[in-house]
Amino acid sequence: MTHTNSITEQLTEAGRAIEHGSFAIIDAEAGPHDRYTDEQWPLVRRMIHANADFDFNGLTVFHPDAMRAGLDAVLKGGTPIVADVEMICVGLSRPRLEHFGMTTLHTISDEDVIDAARAENTTRAVQAMRKAHRMGKLDGAIVGIGNAPTALLEVIRLIREEGARPALVIGMPVGFVSAAESKEELMGVNEVPWIAIKGRKGGSTLVVAAIHALLAVAEAAHKRAA
Repeated sequence: MTHTNSITEQLTEAGRAIEHGSFAIIDAEAGPHDRYTDEQWPLVRRMIHANADFDFNGLTVFHPDAMRAGLDAVLKGGTPIVADVEMICVGLSRPRLEHFGMTTLHTISDEDVIDAARAENTTRAVQAMRKAHRMGKLDGAIVGIGNAPTALLEVIRLIREEGARPALVIGMPVGFVSAAESKEELMGVNEVPWIAIKGRKGGSTLVVAAIHALLAVAEAAHKRAA
């Protein structure tokens, strides 16, 4: 029996046709992708789709447990998504998140975060991750970082030094100062699963694409099990 996604698809037949056509073109032009499993490829493909950049077929790196952990986090329901910037929260489809009972959180614009960053001469992104940890929001969460390398480095520190245990870290900050280095550091983390991109490329759009892909794979898995 064929199981067709409904919640995580485009809402109109025309939209679905365009998206499916795009994915077919990507599959044809990418060719063999032996470096990725059948579970991982939909995520990589959606990232390529979001940026029209085939470099992500190779730049994307997965912890061995990343897809399992991400799917478990989505399917259990109620899992929060902690983001470094509002752009990720805005970019995510509200109906798709609500289907899985998921919520989003970003604190980078909170007054206490700004005040702490000024007082300690750090970045707002660092203080935002510290606040999320104090709130107990990192443990069991999907953490998405697409803008601020300092946020990713702080999450890694919180994991290693303060016992934070996100369900999954999607670390894809873009830029020239510490972006590549922060992702390289994430790839050395053994305590929690992660998905990362090698080098300078990244961005909030890619984090959104990765999470939407996780939601789609989760919906398909749920329908197969039903």
